[in-house]
Amino acid sequence: MEFVDVVRNRRMVRSYDPARPVPRATTENLLNLAIRAPSAGHTQGREFLVLDDITSRDIFWSVTGDGPADSWLTGMRSAPTLVLCLSDKSAYLDRYAEPDKGWTDRAEARWPVPYWDVDTGMAAMILLLAAEDAGLAACFFGVPPERRDALFTAFAIPDRLSAVGVVSLGHGAPDRRSPSLRRGRRPLAEVVRYGSFRG
Repeated sequence: MEFVDVVRNRRMVRSYDPARPVPRATTENLLNLAIRAPSAGHTQGREFLVLDDITSRDIFWSVTGDGPADSWLTGMRSAPTLVLCLSDKSAYLDRYAEPDKGWTDRAEARWPVPYWDVDTGMAAMILLLAAEDAGLAACFFGVPPERRDALFTAFAIPDRLSAVGVVSLGHGAPDRRSPSLRRGRRPLAEVVRYGSFRG
């Protein structure tokens, strides 16, 4: 598939065929592409937790779910694979305190934005595109902040990591397209400026 088609066809899919698992080798192929995402200082401060068995997925949904299952949750629970995308801020602070970078104080204030989360988000985007290219469906979603501690405890996730989001993977099933799509896509003229934001 041409790259332009991958980008244009990619969408967030919220319902999967639970009878069609994603082979672990396929997941690893996708993650081998995701780890090629850029990272500041080539720090590579991101880690992934793959939940591709019924037990781990059930635990995930039990500790992150909130209230009765709605259509979104019912559809998402059908995904045979979940990939937690985790960032490691300390890896970046350590990396930029190394001699070739020269920030010996490890000050977080030096960072204009949290690149550890940005870089992990870029890896997640590659994962989404790679899934589309492999003929799979995928969706990126977040973990409610109030569920973070329960999630980390359930899977023994080290405290140095932050949950940037989760990518669900599987073979898509018929689902209702998001009503948010009615908003349309903003044209380039509304989102791109050249030279300045002045008139």
